[in-house]
Amino acid sequence: MAKSFTPELQKILIKAGCYLERQGKGDHQIWYSPITNKRFVVDQKILSRHTANAVLKQAGLPKYF
Repeated sequence: MAKSFTPELQKILIKAGCYLERQGKGDHQIWYSPITNKRFVVDQKILSRHTANAVLKQAGLPKYF
């Protein structure tokens, strides 16, 4: 089974000052980025590095994966 990028992604987001705002539908979470002043969705099982990098972009952070 493929490794999820979500745990490491969440650590990066928290270190950058982003925070979990609320639980979304299903296994999704709504996060907030003070960098972009926007909310974005984080799935609990991100299996693609491209998706993980897209979440970082929404948060206003550079690619990591």
